[in-house]
Amino acid sequence: MGVYGVRGWVRVASHMDPREALLGCAPWLLRRRGDPPGRWRHRVRPLEGRAHGKGLVARLEGWEDRDQARELVGLEVWVPRDRLPPTGPREHYWADLEGLEVLNREGVRLGRVARLLETGAHDVLVVRGERERLIPYVWDRYVLEVDLDAGRLMVDWHPED
Repeated sequence: MGVYGVRGWVRVASHMDPREALLGCAPWLLRRRGDPPGRWRHRVRPLEGRAHGKGLVARLEGWEDRDQARELVGLEVWVPRDRLPPTGPREHYWADLEGLEVLNREGVRLGRVARLLETGAHDVLVVRGERERLIPYVWDRYVLEVDLDAGRLMVDWHPED
């Protein structure tokens, strides 16, 4: 988060598609990267907002001026799971993919999904194992199966690539 203007508005990174969907997922739980799981520094409700640049700007209930908004700089926005819209077929929240074991079609373990990157064309899985691999998150071409219950993601990827 960052400050925006002088009336307490904040800049927010949104990883939702469309990014404005985050505005409808109240309350927002704010934490600093590295905080223990479940530790929230603030629980806030967006009153209004809009797309701005690559993210959003929003006015939050109880945050009236720039000095107050400075308190939020650097915090991450988390949303309670039950506030997220349901996913469709072959759609997954990044948080559900992170940590999955990645195997290729021959059953060779390539590592685990460490995180994802948004590149514009498509998302990219960052897979860490013996080495780091960047695998495009493109169904049927590279991603063959996601089994959240088994904690596994299967890809069409040669171990030497």
